[in-house]
Amino acid sequence: MTDLNVNEAAKELLSLRVAGIKSARLGEHLRPRNMEEALQIQSSMMELHSDKVGGWKCLLPLSDDEFVVAPIFSETIQRGDTCTLFKDNGVARIEPEITFVLGKDLPANADGYSEDQINEAIGSCHMALELMQDRFADDSGIEFYEKLADGLVNQGLFIGPEIEREKAFNTVKIDITVTQENNAQTFAGVHPNAAAHSPVYWLINYMTRRGIDFHAGEAIITGSFCGIVEVEFDTPTTVTYDGLGEYQLRFIEK
Repeated sequence: MTDLNVNEAAKELLSLRVAGIKSARLGEHLRPRNMEEALQIQSSMMELHSDKVGGWKCLLPLSDDEFVVAPIFSETIQRGDTCTLFKDNGVARIEPEITFVLGKDLPANADGYSEDQINEAIGSCHMALELMQDRFADDSGIEFYEKLADGLVNQGLFIGPEIEREKAFNTVKIDITVTQENNAQTFAGVHPNAAAHSPVYWLINYMTRRGIDFHAGEAIITGSFCGIVEVEFDTPTTVTYDGLGEYQLRFIEK
């Protein structure tokens, strides 16, 4: 894949984010064939986008050649009592998570950082919702590296109330309820990794060694406790993390 095709693929993927529509997969000459090419497209999207990176999504690697990592752009990160997002199959699609917000910069570093250094850089922990949108048609035949290049279905992040640091670090299993009027969806949540904060260490070390700077204020999400939850727009919504807290919001269609 040439540099020109990386940029062309990045431009096409960014155009899908703005439009909020489902598409056929990338043309064959634009499709990443491995993880490195997918991450090159992500980097090109970061350079071409008019907005800066305000956060990241990640998990511990699925395998040696399948990573879950993607930037989240600042303009898509929200707080407050409303959350605006594109509909997907007629509904709002969210993933309940915990986010770790950096309180200090962690510049690119070929040697990476120790767990203590990363812990010191984490400023606060919050309940959060990853905002999901599948930008490709169900019958597109899209494969993993194309999804990775596009950001793995991410369309943004909602940051909820702060939670105690120790509880955030130690939460592996938690009951989560999403209530809209008379409809309460309850899940026996389990984090996909050993602890909610463990992917942060991998992300910081892998990306800073690739030349990526992390900045104070960036929010890092590390995986859903219960997968995708489908909810309605324009309906009062309560999100409850048993033992951690709850908050109310309303989803508005973008």
